[in-house]
Amino acid sequence: MSDDELVLVATAAKTAGVTLAGFFARAALSAARDPQTSAAAIAGRREMVAELFAARRHLGLIGNNLNQLARAINSGAQPPDAQLDAVLDAVHGASARVQGATDQLLEHT
Repeated sequence: MSDDELVLVATAAKTAGVTLAGFFARAALSAARDPQTSAAAIAGRREMVAELFAARRHLGLIGNNLNQLARAINSGAQPPDAQLDAVLDAVHGASARVQGATDQLLEHT
């Protein structure tokens, strides 16, 4: 648990009027009473984080292609329009992917 996460949990425990240990115990008992929901929530968040990492990797690859095109254009070359369109389409697609995964993560937070 990060320091920020600990502060978040400690604040929630204080708001609930219980000790930190009591808060953890209640949260664990709540999860144990409904393991399917708890497992689904954990798996869903894990999938969203995995999607964000995959999208980040994808953006890195696209950024490399975009840099190569910019370097070529700056040196006087004229890449084919189809190549430029493909890279720009990939940038738009990857941006939409990151936005979608971010929106999902924020909805479940």
